Amino acid sequence: MTYQNALKLGFCFAGAALSGCGPKPDATKPTTVVIEKEGEHSHGKGPHGGVVFDLGKFHAEFTVDHVKKECVVYVLGSDEKTSQAVAAKELTIATKTTKGEDGKAVPPLTITLKPADEKDGKATKFVGNDPGLGNVAEFAGTVTGEIDGKPSKGEFKE
Repeated sequence: MTYQNALKLGFCFAGAALSGCGPKPDATKPTTVVIEKEGEHSHGKGPHGGVVFDLGKFHAEFTVDHVKKECVVYVLGSDEKTSQAVAAKELTIATKTTKGEDGKAVPPLTITLKPADEKDGKATKFVGNDPGLGNVAEFAGTVTGEIDGKPSKGEFKE
């Protein structure tokens, strides 16, 4: 083998190594890239059909019943499925301005949620009512409260 042929063969192997082996991605299929901010992670749908979010060191789920004009925050365990009883006298939701299904603006709401299943000073379900929840809309906002003696805060978006 001549020096030139060996050099060509070497470049051929180097090119194959750099381009990778195996099948090439299908350019006709869309790809999804999930970018999360540092310290954030994604959640699935909650066991009650709501949106799951971080609430301090806990997970929680926000649901809304437009007919009852009622929202519920469930405190969940680390598996995001089972209930987690916590000591809290109340939680507060502050929603952002949004648009209703009818296209009209839904102003921000501030709703106090009280324990609905309290037992031995702990609860897993916190309920609040407000006429503004009768608007069919995608709500987003912040939940705050003192949970197990520590200030806790979380943001949700339907």
